[in-house]
Amino acid sequence: MSFSHSMTSSTLLSAREIAAQIRRKAVSPVEVARVHLDRIERLNPRLNAFVDCQPEAVLAQARAAEKAVRSGNELGPLHGVPVSIKSSIDVAGHRCEAGTRLRAGHIVSGDAPLVARLRAAGAVILGVTNTPELLMAWETDNLLYGRTNNPWDLTRTAGGSSGGEAAAIAAGLSAGGVGSDGGGSIRVPAHFCGICGLKPTPGRIPTTGHYPKSGGPFALIGVVGPMARTIEDVRTLFEVLAGWDDGDPCAAPVELRELHERAVDAIPIGFFEDDGRTPVTEETRSAVEHAASTLFSCGFRVEPFRPEGLEEARRLWWEFFGRAGGMILDPMLRGHESELSPILREFQTWTKIAPARLNASQSDASLLAAWLGRDAVREKILLQMRNYPVLICPTAAIPAFRHGERQWQVEGKTVKYLDAWSYCEWFNLLGLPAAVVPMGYSEQGLPIGVQIVGRPWEEEVVLTVAARLERERGPSQTPPLLAS
Repeated sequence: MSFSHSMTSSTLLSAREIAAQIRRKAVSPVEVARVHLDRIERLNPRLNAFVDCQPEAVLAQARAAEKAVRSGNELGPLHGVPVSIKSSIDVAGHRCEAGTRLRAGHIVSGDAPLVARLRAAGAVILGVTNTPELLMAWETDNLLYGRTNNPWDLTRTAGGSSGGEAAAIAAGLSAGGVGSDGGGSIRVPAHFCGICGLKPTPGRIPTTGHYPKSGGPFALIGVVGPMARTIEDVRTLFEVLAGWDDGDPCAAPVELRELHERAVDAIPIGFFEDDGRTPVTEETRSAVEHAASTLFSCGFRVEPFRPEGLEEARRLWWEFFGRAGGMILDPMLRGHESELSPILREFQTWTKIAPARLNASQSDASLLAAWLGRDAVREKILLQMRNYPVLICPTAAIPAFRHGERQWQVEGKTVKYLDAWSYCEWFNLLGLPAAVVPMGYSEQGLPIGVQIVGRPWEEEVVLTVAARLERERGPSQTPPLLAS
């Protein structure tokens, strides 16, 4: 039996739709690969999303996938689906530079476990995507490859640190992929680019093969997770990626759970439009209210609720991120200051990870105090979430900002760069799973995503609620870049 027709270059099918068409031989894996390679060739010069794409290697994978279909082999859930990987995760034969000159040209010989799992599920790896230097920014720019632009407005950032990944997926260069998140680095780019993403519980998806390595206190806040244009694709990727790995210090033997929607319908949901400290734009507030009212109309019990302790969580996240980041980065950066990007040097100043701040004993005591404080505020918030196991809230204070901006006027207040993303940082500190779903647009036509947050290890609950929200919301728009 032959393949019946080819995929048009203007089609933005979901990963699940691509896999289904390949399975029934309605489209060829090779044709799917060529369509995505063509988009990369046409649009990547304007987006700067991919930093290492090897067309011949992609086509070789696609031919193998096509042969498997023709041979009647058992096919995985992502068979023939083109995916991308953030360039801080090991992909055999590709660069893993994490946006820094200090690793320029670094090519890895083996796959991270999550990449091996994608291949085993039949995915075709397109290549790796751009990041800020050493992932330390909510925008994507570095001295190796330059900045990544947002497909909704090229004068704006795609976010960071998984900005290249979000831009590639939003513009249809990739059907889905994997980012990492220590303080919003999956969720902020997803929100900025109008796609979906999941920050899982630490240990649910292995961080093994990520650079910088996720270890020590940093392992409690840093995770890897799926990104795609639909929540159902995020769910499929999650199911492929999840599972124990010896190399992840937070790994736990948590089995995948299949939830029926009726079981989730009975779960109370709390929502809040702002944290009382950092104001959000009117459209962001409206997006959260729209999400809450949509779920209420579906029969969920949805009530206003903002957990106590969020400000303490924000403060402790900075202690963790700055201190643990310093432990990991300082030895590598020392003596190379002249080679660092302006954004990383700026970020070092903000987070005070320069080694001269505290002596060793002071730093150790401060980190221990932050760790104990983290456990206390986590317990406090989890006890409150017994009444509301799912939370709906903003992803960030603002939509995608123009390159280089550092503060914004929101509701008559100045929102500074470091404050705009606290809506994500809490949940890294607390170790809670959180998904992002697009739920609105700004006056400038920029997408706005909301967060759906759950209790630890309850990704399936979060994704089920997010899928209901996405389904009731209806089809989303596509970035203007695709029409140009």
